[in-house]
Amino acid sequence: MHHYRKNCIVMSKTYNLWTAGCQMNVDDSQRVGSELEKLGYIYSDSYREADVVVVNTCVVRQSAEDKATGFLWTLKPYKENNPNKVIALMGCMVGVKGGKKLVKTFPHVDVFMSPSETAPLVDFLISRDEEKAALEERYKLQDEELSFVLPRHQQNNLVATYVTIIRGCSHVCSYCIIPSRRGIEHSRPVGEIVGEIRSMVAQGVKEVTLLGQIVDRYGYDVPAGPCLPDLLRVINDIEGLARIRFLTSHPNYMTDDLLDAMVELPKVCEHVEVPNQAGDDEVLFNMKREYNITEYANLIKRIRARMPKVSIATDIIVGFPGETEAQFQRTLGTLAQLKLDVCHVAMYSPRPGTVSAKILPDDVSADEKKRRLQAVNDLQEQIVTEINASLLGEMVEVLVEEKQKGRWRGRTRTNKLVFFEDDSQDWRGKLAQVEVTWTGPWSLRGTLPGQQPLNMSHESMILPLIH
Repeated sequence: MHHYRKNCIVMSKTYNLWTAGCQMNVDDSQRVGSELEKLGYIYSDSYREADVVVVNTCVVRQSAEDKATGFLWTLKPYKENNPNKVIALMGCMVGVKGGKKLVKTFPHVDVFMSPSETAPLVDFLISRDEEKAALEERYKLQDEELSFVLPRHQQNNLVATYVTIIRGCSHVCSYCIIPSRRGIEHSRPVGEIVGEIRSMVAQGVKEVTLLGQIVDRYGYDVPAGPCLPDLLRVINDIEGLARIRFLTSHPNYMTDDLLDAMVELPKVCEHVEVPNQAGDDEVLFNMKREYNITEYANLIKRIRARMPKVSIATDIIVGFPGETEAQFQRTLGTLAQLKLDVCHVAMYSPRPGTVSAKILPDDVSADEKKRRLQAVNDLQEQIVTEINASLLGEMVEVLVEEKQKGRWRGRTRTNKLVFFEDDSQDWRGKLAQVEVTWTGPWSLRGTLPGQQPLNMSHESMILPLIH
């Protein structure tokens, strides 16, 4: 469903994308850009000057929703000064039911689009163009050669990207607003996914990350249909593709068949994102996660038994309603015991319409949530410092994504960030064998075989936290 206001003004020619939230929103914004460029629009990095501004929103936490709302009000004077400027609001703030309730709140917004939905904006822009019949015909003729055309500024410049394979979610964890905003789960057809990835590879992409709210439930909504291991086996055969990742997994659906596929298929990276959310059984029960901490720990053992050098990422929510200090300490103990490579930690934020917001009081103070968040981050820094230190002196395969401040930047198969220097060639999109000469909690530094180690000043070791 969608709602938009009609105007009779000439189509403009530049667009800007403002994106917040998860990787799915990044994928959705990329698709919006692709659709706009079929209409002749050119990307602009300035929302002030762009003729069309798309605001792609996240509402998983209140802070994300507040940020989007603030940006929408920032755009209002630009719209008042230039009525021809088009503002489109999309994503989870709009939700699957459309923007009926938002029309009055944001009168300066022209188009409201549900997550992953691009048609309302395309239809609106075509309808307001003086030569709309010719424009519509040109738009329809754009897809003759490639299933998916990247925005021009990303063609042959984007090394790694995202492809959503299952939309929506039917699991309904008690704290999560996503099912009500993105709808029930719906797996995309294998042929459609593979066609898009082949198109992306033809435009320079070397690595794809397959996305889903619960990605390992891919195919569960299709009776006797293909599942994620089947899809991975097909994608692994795509010529020119170097690496495959997938996220985010749910512990209950990380089957032996899926783990076997990861071991069997050379392009699937040894990297798993499988959120835990808490280290206490009662908290997990109240979250409706449908596993206990022993089962989660056993899963980690199963993963490591098959892939000893795997990296594992998790998510933790601190300050969930009713979480006591003792329960939080069990979460810290679980993290200390499992020693995972990455821990994305967030403070609980009640979301209207979720089970927890309806029946559980938000009884952990903001200060206590901040303290617990910092405690998890401090512990995780110690853990990952120790894990990364074990890589010192090793040769690692790095897929190089870009040059940043004079150094090449890329990631290992286990998703470790690596920097190295070399002026002999353009490494973008290539695989480099790098010897690790320095390790820190958030990145590694290295050299190509035969080179001298980088000069590591104290200032150069300071890097932002990267998840």
